[in-house]
Amino acid sequence: MTTKFSQDIVPVTTMKANPAKIIQQVTEAHRPVLLTSRGKGVAVVQSIGDYENQTEEIAFMRAVVEGLQDVEKGKTLSVAETRARFGLK
Repeated sequence: MTTKFSQDIVPVTTMKANPAKIIQQVTEAHRPVLLTSRGKGVAVVQSIGDYENQTEEIAFMRAVVEGLQDVEKGKTLSVAETRARFGLK
């Protein structure tokens, strides 16, 4: 997802005037829009689907990092210990 500065930076006044256009843009392009006020960024508009995907990816990556940290600390179980823990044969 590469930002297209000519399309993805929009003044708040444009959002106020035509919110449906901005919503359609973020939904179809799968890129967030940066809203500006007086030339400064004030908010980001993103489709709910893209937001949910991003949130899930972040949670997954955090879990991976946590798992790798556990391995480095020696917090691991053998296959036999895991099976016994979960009552599997």
